[in-house]
Amino acid sequence: MNKQIILNFVVTMIIAVILSLTLPWWSVMVAGFVSALFFNLKRAATFVVPFLAIFCFWAIYAFIISSANDFTLAKKIAILLPLGGNPYALILVTGLVGGFAAGVAAIFGNMLGSLVRK
Repeated sequence: MNKQIILNFVVTMIIAVILSLTLPWWSVMVAGFVSALFFNLKRAATFVVPFLAIFCFWAIYAFIISSANDFTLAKKIAILLPLGGNPYALILVTGLVGGFAAGVAAIFGNMLGSLVRK
């Protein structure tokens, strides 16, 4: 695997963890944007690497928080959404939303970085 891909994954994850301590949910977009701004990835990796980093971060974090209270709130939210009351499906959807937001922000960061580098 390419060293730059692994580095982008790790940097995105670290920035997201640090920013999520004080900022709202959109801090993952800042993490994807900043990592893509400084680490130039090619083609689909620009979207996929930050997507996977934030997907893993949010899914694991949501699982840890939900398991602390036996998935009580996650079950209630999953009933409100068309997920059949499945808290694990809600965790998956949570990871997908965060990953998609970070991936789109990373595309913007990569485009802005390539524009500045020219």
